[in-house]
Amino acid sequence: MRSRQYDSDFTPPWKRRKPAPEVEALPDPDLVVEEATTGFCGAVVRCEKTAQGHTVTLEDRFGKHRVFPMEPRGFLLDGEVVTLVRPRPGTRTPPAGAGRTASGSVAVPGARARVARAGRIYVEGRHDAELVERVWGDDLRIEGVVVEYLEGIDDLPAIVRDFGPAPDARLGVLVDHLVPGSKESRIAAEVTGDDVLVVGHPYIDVWEAVKPSSVGIAGWPRVPHGRDWKTGVCEALGWPPNTGAAWQRILGAVHSYRDLEPQLLGRVEELIDFVTVGDE
Repeated sequence: MRSRQYDSDFTPPWKRRKPAPEVEALPDPDLVVEEATTGFCGAVVRCEKTAQGHTVTLEDRFGKHRVFPMEPRGFLLDGEVVTLVRPRPGTRTPPAGAGRTASGSVAVPGARARVARAGRIYVEGRHDAELVERVWGDDLRIEGVVVEYLEGIDDLPAIVRDFGPAPDARLGVLVDHLVPGSKESRIAAEVTGDDVLVVGHPYIDVWEAVKPSSVGIAGWPRVPHGRDWKTGVCEALGWPPNTGAAWQRILGAVHSYRDLEPQLLGRVEELIDFVTVGDE
């Protein structure tokens, strides 16, 4: 016979680990937590749902952002282990407005743009650059980070050699559709080094990084292989066959980080951290 006080793993009740208290991950400068594994400490600035699960973005005292999975017992609040959970439906979160930039960072009223640093962030195309400017423009000017676009990444190895990355002139690159086995992944592996960081999102084009709900559509349509993706999207959605006008429609729907998918948010913030390393 076995006592009812013991479960199947024979752990006495007094030795079982109690569930950690749950804390809603509401964006709030006063909700400061520490990620248990890395020790990164910061205020909660956003909470998102991804295909892999829920994530939370923390902002440290230097204004740096990092994205973490919301795992059970994954954070410390006032020294106590807690589990961050998504806010309950209907809970209002503060908008990105007074006191916050479009990226969710603390705004610095009247701050002058910093002289451009030697480090750079490269993105694939003009639409990528315009989207980054729309959300992170204020942050980039304060940090002195210039964003340039490449018109594709086929020539990236030569561009990196000409740039001459160094510890005081780091280069960050944002790539579309960076998935294992792709042309983009092979090029990224060729140029990545101590002073070069190539990151990417899984979307075919940066259009897909904008949440469908923000654009007012049910979802981004699937376009047959071999068909120009942007043209196919316009046809499927019943939009006029003008990809430039379509992009302005999409860009006009972006007002803050809340309109973008977490897979893009985390990568851009990672690049900003990389090219500004050492400021602390």
